[in-house]
Amino acid sequence: MCGLAGFIEQSGKKADGLRTTISHMTAALLHRGPDDEGQWCDIDIGLALGHRRLSILDLSAAGHQPMHSASGRYVVVYNGEIYNYLLIRAELEKHSPRKWRGHSDTEVMLEAFETWGVDSAVKRMMGMFAIALWDKKERVLHLIRDRIGEKPLYYGMVGNAFLFASELKAMRQFPKWHGTINRNALTLYLRHNYIPAPYTIYEGIYKLVPGTVLSLLWSSGDRLDKMDFKPVPYWSAQDVAERGLTTPFGGTESDAIHQLEELLRDAIHQEMEADVPLGAFLSGGVDSSMIVALMQAQSSRPVRSFTIGFHEKGYNEALHAKAVAQHIGTDHTELYINPSDALSVIPRLPSLYDEPFSDSSQIPTFLISELTRRYVTVSLSGDAGDELFGGYNRYFWTDNIWHKIRWMPEKARILLSCLLKSCSPRVWDSFFARFASIIPKRFRERRAGDQLHKLAEIIKVENPFDMYHELSSHWKEPADIVLHASEPITALTDKSRWLATNDHILQMMYMDLITYLPDDILVKVDRAAMGVSLETRVPFLDHRVVEFAWRLPLSMKIRNGQGKWILRQVLYKYVPRELIERPKTGFGVPLDKWLRADLRDWAENLLDKRRLKDEGYFNPEPIRQKWNEHLSGTRNWQYYLWDILMFQAWLTEQNA
Repeated sequence: MCGLAGFIEQSGKKADGLRTTISHMTAALLHRGPDDEGQWCDIDIGLALGHRRLSILDLSAAGHQPMHSASGRYVVVYNGEIYNYLLIRAELEKHSPRKWRGHSDTEVMLEAFETWGVDSAVKRMMGMFAIALWDKKERVLHLIRDRIGEKPLYYGMVGNAFLFASELKAMRQFPKWHGTINRNALTLYLRHNYIPAPYTIYEGIYKLVPGTVLSLLWSSGDRLDKMDFKPVPYWSAQDVAERGLTTPFGGTESDAIHQLEELLRDAIHQEMEADVPLGAFLSGGVDSSMIVALMQAQSSRPVRSFTIGFHEKGYNEALHAKAVAQHIGTDHTELYINPSDALSVIPRLPSLYDEPFSDSSQIPTFLISELTRRYVTVSLSGDAGDELFGGYNRYFWTDNIWHKIRWMPEKARILLSCLLKSCSPRVWDSFFARFASIIPKRFRERRAGDQLHKLAEIIKVENPFDMYHELSSHWKEPADIVLHASEPITALTDKSRWLATNDHILQMMYMDLITYLPDDILVKVDRAAMGVSLETRVPFLDHRVVEFAWRLPLSMKIRNGQGKWILRQVLYKYVPRELIERPKTGFGVPLDKWLRADLRDWAENLLDKRRLKDEGYFNPEPIRQKWNEHLSGTRNWQYYLWDILMFQAWLTEQNA
C-alpha cells in the first residue's frame, strides 16, 4: 500500500525543477507511505514519477520504487498488492529462467508486463492496484486501476501538463494548479454523499474508472491538452454480471456452499501474505465474522481482531463482536469511544477525504483504523458482502413495498404519502415506543419515524428502480440547491449502462457494485485507513468471488426476506447461528443528536445564511429551512445537513 504521483510537462523544465515538483507532490502523500520515498525523471520527455512506500512485502531496498524492469524498458510506481504474485512468478520462471533482485510483487509485475504485454499481464493479476507504468521503448504512459476500484487514481490536465496521483492533495502541489470547482459534480455529491467516477470536485480532473487502462502515447510534436483521454476496459462488471445471468451455476446448493467456501478460503489465504503484522476489523456481523473465521481457520496462532464500541444505545456492536471473537478464538482488542473522541475526528475529515465526502460512518471508520494501526500494519475487511450477496435493507424494502403498492392508483399513493408525513418522525417514534409491547417484533424499528417518512417519499414512484434511486438519494433535486449547475448523467440515470435484466433487485445490486461500493464504501475505507498508514484488504473483491457470486441464483442470496443466505450457510460452519442472527445495523454515529448539541455552534457557523450567500455555491433558503427543522426536532435532516457541512468544511480548508 503506497502513494504515487507524476506528471508529463511540455514546458522543458530542467531536471532540478522536475525533481522539486515531484518531491512536493509525493510529500503530500506521506501518510500513504511513511517508510520510503523515491523519484525518477526523464528530462527529455518532461516526465516525473514519484512514490511513497508503506512496506508490506520485501521490506528491503529491493522493493524500492520507482522500479525498473530487468531489461530497463519499463519504469513503474504502484499502489496496492498483487495477491497471486507468487503464482505469476512461478509462471514467469517456467517461461524463462530469471534472476530476481528481491521478492516483491512489484518486481514480478514488471516482468509480467515485459513478458506478456500490459493487457495480458493485468488480466492475470488478482489484487488491488493503481499503477503508473512508463514504457521507454514505445513512449507510452499507462495508468491502470484494479477491477472494482479499491485503490484510487486521479488524472487530468493542468495548464500544459498531464497530472496523475493517488490523491488530489498531491495534484494540488503542482505549481500551476488552479482547481476550479465543478458545480455540476457538486449536484451529484448532494444526491449521493459522494462524487461518482469519473467526476471529481474539480473541473478537468477525473477518477480513472475501475477496471480500465488509460494509455497516453507521447510524441514531441503532440499537444497534451489536445489529446482525448479514453480509458479502455480490461475487465467489465457489466460483462461479468450478464455472463453470470446467462450461464448460471448449475450445481446443487451444497455444491455452491462448498465452492464459495473454497474460493473465500483461497482469497483470504493469499491476502494474509505479508511481511508485517496483520489483523482484521470485526463488527460481529455476517461479513466481518466470515473473514475473521476463515482467517483463524488458516492460522496457527490467534488472529488479531479489532472493534470499537459506542456507549450510545443502538450504535454499539462491540458486544456482538466480542462474543464472535471469543468463539473463534481471536486475540481481540476493543475500544469504547466517547463522543469527544468521535467529534475530534471531524476537523480532520476535509484533509483525509480530499474532496467533499459525507458518509458519516467515515468517523467510526477512521477510529477503528486508528485503533488497528496501533497493533498491525495490514487489516482485512468484510466490505462488499452486501453488494454481492444481497445484504442491504433497501433490496427488501423496495421489493416488498413495490409488491404491496403497485396495484394502488397514483392518487391513492399520494394520499397515503401525505398521511404518513402528517406526523413528524418524533411523533411516530413516540407512538412506536408507547406501543412497543404490542407491535410485532418485525415491525419494530430503531428510527421508526424516519423510516415512515422515507416510505412516504418512495411510494409515489412509477417503478421499483425509481424507488431505489429515491432511496439512494439525499437531496432529491440537487440542481435546485447548487447555483448555476445541472446534474450530469451517471450510471444510475443512463439506461444504456444498466444490466440486461428485468429483475429490479439484481439491477440494484449491480448498480451498488459499480457506484456505491467503489465511490463510497471503498473510498471511505481507503482514505480513513491510509490516513493512519494502515493497509486494508477486501477478500470479497477477489474477482473470482465476484464472478462466482453473479453466477448464483438470487434465491441463494435472498431467502425468506433475509439477505446473504449462502454466506450464512458457510459462516454457520464456524460460528453458531445465535451469535449472528440479529437485526442489521449500520456502522454509524448519533449524528442527529450531535448536530443539536455538541456540533451545533460549528454547524451554525458553516450554515450561516450570509456566508452561504457570499460564497455563492448554494441557495441558502432550503438549507436553512432544514437546519431549523432539525434543531426543533420536527424532522431529522442529519444526512442532508451533513452533505452541506462536509462541503463547507472542505471549502474552508481550500480557502485557508
